[in-house]
Amino acid sequence: MKLYSTNDRNKLVTFREAVIKGISEDGGLFMPLSLPKMPEAFFERINILDLQDIAFAVSRTLLKDEIPDYDMFGIIRRAFTFTAPLVNLGKDKYVLELFHGPTLAFKDFGARFLAETLSYFNKDENKELVILVATSGDTGSAVANGFHNIPGVSVVLLYPSGKVSRIQEQQLTTLGGNVTALEIKGTFDDCQRMVKQAFADEELKSRVRISSANSINIARLLPQSFYYHYAYSQVEDREKGVVFSVPSGNFGNLTAGLFAKEMGLPVHKFIAAVNSNDIFPHFLQTGEFKPKTSVQTISNAMDVGNPSNFARIYSLFGGCADSIKDVIYSRSYTDQQTQNAIREVNEKSGYLIDPHGAVGYLALNDYLQDNPGSYSSIVLETAHPAKFKDIVEKSSGTAVAVPKNLEQCLNKIKRSTVLSNEYDALKSVLL
Repeated sequence: MKLYSTNDRNKLVTFREAVIKGISEDGGLFMPLSLPKMPEAFFERINILDLQDIAFAVSRTLLKDEIPDYDMFGIIRRAFTFTAPLVNLGKDKYVLELFHGPTLAFKDFGARFLAETLSYFNKDENKELVILVATSGDTGSAVANGFHNIPGVSVVLLYPSGKVSRIQEQQLTTLGGNVTALEIKGTFDDCQRMVKQAFADEELKSRVRISSANSINIARLLPQSFYYHYAYSQVEDREKGVVFSVPSGNFGNLTAGLFAKEMGLPVHKFIAAVNSNDIFPHFLQTGEFKPKTSVQTISNAMDVGNPSNFARIYSLFGGCADSIKDVIYSRSYTDQQTQNAIREVNEKSGYLIDPHGAVGYLALNDYLQDNPGSYSSIVLETAHPAKFKDIVEKSSGTAVAVPKNLEQCLNKIKRSTVLSNEYDALKSVLL
């Protein structure tokens, strides 16, 4: 598998190089030079395959000889010890539950696959590898859990102070061991900017081996395409057009879905559901991509004012805004609309949905109203509602049961270091 930088299509690297580097020296994100099609036989028998089978088939097609089959299957078997069930809400509307991993968020899929893959590539290295991660909530805990106590690897998490839920912060800051949490006085965009500056700092990189576990790392993003295939395998009527509504912040989740479509998954439409950080809907309406300072919402994992993976989407479609618009529909929603949706879903179906999934539900309803037709419609439910217990209970009027591993996390001691949002502060810690 060859990959290029979104800043220079002629700059090619191997999958191993892309995973270890995380981001290109020129600041671009790595993109597959081509995405091979899955064979017809795969889709003909997809309904009898489990998640691990699908993950192995897709990764083998993508990576070919980069990782031997035996090692690849071992990576998948260790990474995906959980599943992603499709829950029918009625009237061909489904919720894909992506919160059955150890940190109860969809980030577990990418983070655990990346941890296993990096560990495989790093096994013969003598110098410690430092994983730098900017998180707006769930990424940090998933990465920390995936890399916890892996030999030869340490993790440095940057998260915006006061802008993640208490449960998310507890998950970020209580593991200890090879995991360091940095509480940044600023926004997620500040955290992401600092991480990117570290990757552009040649003096730092000459002294510290660094890599990324954000969705800017291609090995975080590729495995997220697996569950789109798995969702499709569980749909009752696959003859209908399949629509995915994706809660979107940094747009890694959506990009993974686009990769799955490029590989042959028959998707009718993707919906980029966003909160008040409405940069992408504005782009689709005007053709102008205008990053801005992110605003804080109750769907905090989507509070991104300059989504990194936009560069991948733009590159995938050859920079053509009209082509992007043909495939992706997008709408934004306020906190009040999100709370109303949590209540509506509970009243209509008895299902408790988290704030991110609620935004996806709202966008799906608007799409179906604007585009009548016969579809199997899937909302990606990206986090367990207990991670946003207060909001979900207040909005729905229904008590949320807290899973045991979350309860245990709440009783642990928080360990974090408060830093300014200046890059030099981060560099001092890393050195």
